[in-house]
Amino acid sequence: MITFSNWGEWMRHSLELSATIAFTLSGVMTAARSRLDGVGVYAVSFLAALGGGTLRDILLDLRPFFWVQHVEYLWGVMALSTAAMIFMRRRHFEPTEKVIQLPDALGLGLFAAVGVDVASSHGMPALVAVLMGVITPVFGGVLRDIVCNQIPAAFIDHRPYALCAFLGGWLYLGLQALNTPDWLTLTATVFFTAGLRMLALWRDWQLPIWRVDR
Repeated sequence: MITFSNWGEWMRHSLELSATIAFTLSGVMTAARSRLDGVGVYAVSFLAALGGGTLRDILLDLRPFFWVQHVEYLWGVMALSTAAMIFMRRRHFEPTEKVIQLPDALGLGLFAAVGVDVASSHGMPALVAVLMGVITPVFGGVLRDIVCNQIPAAFIDHRPYALCAFLGGWLYLGLQALNTPDWLTLTATVFFTAGLRMLALWRDWQLPIWRVDR
């Protein structure tokens, strides 16, 4: 039975679980686009959903890892991956890049909020906390794309992605400094980060591209 010592811990767990669901779906759809077999789909979904949080826990020296402490994450990723594969095969659903972008943006906002919150609650310096809010959502997507033999979208998309999480992390710390309630700080960070990413996609904002003059 899962028990939580306070409201903030319960909300953090809920957000992390929601983010895991979002990135599991993005992992399944990315694997389906790459025509992987069942084992490949499970591997990609696990990497996308749990990879970033695992790296965060390693860097912060947190043991046990979040998915070891809460084994329901593993069962959830496995069950959701199975259900998503069955649904897509029966409905002949062909995931497109635009379809994948929605759960990816939601996962970005959710994991960014969780990452900076976990680091901040363990007394990390501001910049370290913000970077944990970037690593938690971004690294899982990077692993997902590498395994699917793609250049990670976070690096080649040219539309703000990691930058959205970076700015969302500073928003979290700013609200925290103003003694904003934890639930409101986390919620605002999620909506700001995910909303900024969706706005960047909608408006097709582009980051400067490295060019070499010849």
